[in-house]
Order: sequence, then C-alpha cells, then structure tokens
Amino acid sequence: MPTLSDLGQLPKRLVLGRPVRSDRAGESLLPKHLALPIFASDPLSSVAYATQEILIFLTLAGTSFLFLTPWLAALVVVLPAVVVLSYRQVVHAYPSGGGDYEVAMKNHGQFAGLVVASALLVDYVLTVAVSVSSGTDNIISAFPELAEHRVAIAVGLVGLLVAVNLRGVRESGKTFAIPTYAFIACILVMIGTGLIRELFTDGDVVAESAGYAIQPEPGYEQVTGLALIFFVLRAFASGCTALTGVEAIANGVPAFRPPKSRNAATTLALMGGIAATMFAGVTAMALLADVKYVENACDLVGFPCEDQPQRTVIAQVAAATFGGADSLGFYLVQAATALVLILAANTAFNGFPLLGSVLAQDRFMPRQLHTRGDKLVYSNGILLLAGFAILLLVVFDADSTKLIQMYIVGVFTSFSIGQWGMVRHWNRELRTETEPAARGRMQRSRVINAVGGTLTSVVLLIVVVTKFAGGAWIVIAAMPVIFLLMRAINRHYSHVASQLVPDSDARTKPSKVHAVVLVSKVHKPTLRALAFARATRPDVLTALTVNVDDAVARALQQDWERYDIPLPLTVLESPFREITRPVLDFVKDIRRSSPRELVVVFVPQYVVGHWWENLLHNQSALRLRTRLQFLPGVMITSVPWQLESSLGQEGGNGGGPAPGDLRRGLTSEAEQTPYG
Repeated sequence: MPTLSDLGQLPKRLVLGRPVRSDRAGESLLPKHLALPIFASDPLSSVAYATQEILIFLTLAGTSFLFLTPWLAALVVVLPAVVVLSYRQVVHAYPSGGGDYEVAMKNHGQFAGLVVASALLVDYVLTVAVSVSSGTDNIISAFPELAEHRVAIAVGLVGLLVAVNLRGVRESGKTFAIPTYAFIACILVMIGTGLIRELFTDGDVVAESAGYAIQPEPGYEQVTGLALIFFVLRAFASGCTALTGVEAIANGVPAFRPPKSRNAATTLALMGGIAATMFAGVTAMALLADVKYVENACDLVGFPCEDQPQRTVIAQVAAATFGGADSLGFYLVQAATALVLILAANTAFNGFPLLGSVLAQDRFMPRQLHTRGDKLVYSNGILLLAGFAILLLVVFDADSTKLIQMYIVGVFTSFSIGQWGMVRHWNRELRTETEPAARGRMQRSRVINAVGGTLTSVVLLIVVVTKFAGGAWIVIAAMPVIFLLMRAINRHYSHVASQLVPDSDARTKPSKVHAVVLVSKVHKPTLRALAFARATRPDVLTALTVNVDDAVARALQQDWERYDIPLPLTVLESPFREITRPVLDFVKDIRRSSPRELVVVFVPQYVVGHWWENLLHNQSALRLRTRLQFLPGVMITSVPWQLESSLGQEGGNGGGPAPGDLRRGLTSEAEQTPYG
C-alpha cells in the first residue's frame, strides 16, 4: 500500500520519471547527432528571424534601402564563420565547460570573468524569451485567431520546456532531435524549391506583401551622411542575432562523449555551415519574392492591419514557394519553424545551468546551483532560468520585436572578452613552447582569435550604440547588478570559510558539560529526553520548566514526585507568561558564570505524519530552538517521539528518505517539529 510520502512523490515521478544513479552519469553524455540539436538549435533557429530583423530596420525608410539587404546578409554570414573558427580554439584549450567565463578568469582575472558571466546569464534568459516569443509569432502566423492569447501560449511553452529538460539531457536531446532536423530539412527544401521555381518558371515566386508600398517612418524619408551610416549599422546589428547560441557549445563541452573537445569542435563546424547556408538561402528567397516586413503592420499601405497580424518573413517565403498559405508545404514549414524556435530555448536551458554550476563551484553563485537533480541535470538552474524568462515574457507581452532589442549585447560582450583572453592564452603558451610545429599551430590559433576579437568588439560597439535607446540599456543596467551580486556572494562564502578554518579554540575541550532538559509535562517524550541526557554522562544535569500558570506548575511538581524521577525539577518563574525569554536568560547565566562550559539543551518533540499536525503541536520549541542556536557554546539536541500518524511515513518506520532527499539536504519532519 503506498504511503503518504509515495503519493507526495507521484507528481514528481510523472514529470521526471525514475531518478538516475550518480554512477550512471556517463550514460547521459551526448553523441554529436544529439549534441547538435541540443546546443545548436538556437543559432539554427535564428534563421527564422535574422533576415526579418534586417528588413525591419531597412524598411523604416520605405523601400529605398532594401538593395542593401544582400550586402548586410553577406557580412552576417562572414561574422559567424570567424566566430565558429575562434570557438574551435576555445573548446580545445578549455574543455572543462567554463567557455568564455573560464577563458576570461584565467587570462584577464576575476573582474573580466564576472563581466562575462553576468553577460552570459542575461543572454541566456533573453534567448529563452526571444526564441519562445518568436515561435509564438510563427504559430500565430498559421493561426491568426490565437493572437490574443500570445502571452499565455509563450508561458505555457516555457513550462513545457522546463518539464522536458528536468527529465535529463539525453532525454531532451532525443525530444529535440526530430524537430531540429525537420526544420533544417524543411528550410533547405523550401530554398531549393524556391530557387528552382524562380530559375525555371519565369520568377513566379511572389510574396503576399510584394504589392504593398511602405510608408516611411517620420524622419527616415531622407537619410544621408552620418545618419545613413548609423541606419545601416543598426540594420546590421539586428542581423547579428544569427550569432546567438554559438557560445553554448563551448560551455557544454563536458556533456559531449569522448573525445569531448574534438566532438564539440566538429559540432561547432556543422552548426556554422548549416546556419550560414540556411540564412543566406532565406535572405535570397525573401529578396526574390519581394517580401515586405515592417515593425508596424499599418505602415504597409493598404494592408488590413486592424483585421490580421503580419505574417513573418519565413511564413511569407513558404507561402510564395509552395503555392499559398493553405498549402501543405506552408504548414510544414510553419510547424517546423515554430517547433525549432520554441526548442531553441533549449540551448539556454543547457548553457545556463552548466554556467551556473561552474559559478557555484567557484563560489560566485549559491551552492544549490551546483546540485544535480534526480535526472543528473542541474534542476535549480533550469527553474531559475525559467522564472526570469517568464517574467520577461509577461512584462514585454511576449513581443519578439521588443525583446530582440535587448538581445545579443550580452553575447557579444562575452565573445569579445573571451577572444582577447584566448590571444593572451596563446601568448603565454608561446613563451614556453619550443617545438616548431606546435608553435605554428599556436600562432595560427592566435591570429584566428585576434581577428575574432576585433570583429566581435566592433560589432559590440555597434550593437550598444544602435540599440541602446531601443532596450539594450536594460541589459547594460542589469549586468552590473548581477556582477555586484556575484561579488557579494563570493565575499560571503569567503568570509564564512575564513571563520571555519580550524584553530586551537576549536580543538579545546569544554571544562564541563551542563545538560538542560526542557520539561513541559511528565510524559514519554520527556522521560526519553531525560534518559538520553543521563546517558551522555554530563557533569551537571538540570530538568527545567517555566511556570506560566501556577496550577499547571503545581500539577507538574506532583507528577514529578509521583513518578519518582531521581532529579530535582528547576522551575523558572515567568510573570509575563513568556517561555522563550526565561530559558534564554537561564542558559546565558550558565555561560556567563563559566564561559568554557558547554551547555547542551535537550528538546523533546513530537514526530507527526501530517503537515496540519505541525500546526497543532510544538510551536514553543520551534521558537526556542531558533533563539538558542544564536548563543555561542550552546548545543541543541532534538529528542523525537514518533506518534502513530508518523509510522510508515517519511522518516518513520517502514518509510525512509525519498530519492534525492539526502542529496538535497532536506530536513525531515522530525527535525522541524517543536517540543511541547
């Protein structure tokens, strides 16, 4: 028959499945074909909105500057190629999973390392928010009637991702592999079909928005000089969203099967090649189909913006390629795109917990982030990431256009600092390396990282300048807050550690032990506490009660004599009916009179089987224990007495801890229940 604790564990087991033993951690390591969808779904999915973001800013001036789109797209393709080459050096040099954070800590110092960590933590949260909101946009493109439920859909999708990720890395990889590969196949088929039709059917691939004119935004009708340069750079910065997620592979090297570094580097190369091909193809098809996409749908002259939402760029290309928005090909592309955008958040759900674990190990984040859950994943990191992402989705109404303005500031900050850190790394290695072939490899790697650092630093400057007013200031403000929080956590842990270093005082034996047994009435818990206290053979043993009612105190004295307890009962008077204060004063008096004397307070307590029983018992002892623990030289010993309701429950006879409880450091009900 299932116990109460079994029933309490049922929802958890339904969501997570059976717990996994620690010695099976190696079985959760990923082969390349599963690592690609897990760690590369974010950069691959950015194909769905990177072209769109370029068009949004170019169309602010109407159609005058759309001819710049292929040139900007070419720059965006070159940049990921350089970044991928740069990160291949990182995964070989630092395979422990710290990524840019580890590179910065070891080559620039703590300050730069924490800047990178704060940037990445913010970026991971935004990855979830942007990916899920963009996926929601594509769902709404296929089913416009769902537009009013945008936020609820996005939040529900985050919840689904949390449940999948809590089941374990390998399980989530299997879940995400099919949608990711389906997306790649659908986009490549769409590009191929569109190009064939465009080349051999006299250019009949025409987007539904091709016939609309665009009303320029006020102030953008005549953009020239420096304003034009700023305008173009802003469009380029938006297209750089295609680079997001590249760093996740460098942070996730420990999750790969051996040889870890080589498999991670291969996955990086595959991801870079596939993403660049798809981005170039989608951009080409958008230009050939004459797609128009604007930030405000009402800027499309003649478009019924009051009645229907604007379809995404990839939705318009799919409709033009496959013969309309009611074709099977259109729905397949939209389904695959929506799925991969939603699942792209999985890159963050793997990167954020891994980075949080490294930071916790270095004492910059709470130690709970280094704890693995039942499925050998960092459950606390997953839940923390989901909480912040949901907050962003609610605050910004799951609007991908608003959220994307805050995006990529963090990722380019980590890119830049990490790449210059790698240059320092190679400089240091070259000072000690004498073998010519090895020096040649190091010099080549240094050049790659220097080029990567230069390009990403320039892009970071462009992004900060062009996106600051649009929302990037929020990220720039959040990063110092996280930085200072991590410094404060580290100072706390360091201060605690310094206080716990063994010294002569810690080894000094107390001059004597004074045991104090708290007595509320003469019953089995009290008699057990007295017996245990006597078994410890203290130098002094005091049975202590507090008189808050004369009649009750007299009855207690009579019971004490009737049971012939061979120990005098000390009664403390309490004219104001307090229990805690007289006991504290009594213990303090002992410590004052003999500072080297150890006081051990025995607290009888009931162990109950139902949460509501805790409300009916033991509240006095809970307050006493809370106050006594702050007194130096005082130990508190709980003496539990199991009531019938606790038998067979967790911590009782026939029960036992549930899987993971001891790992998480949970306290049992017996430890929480108070005396009296």
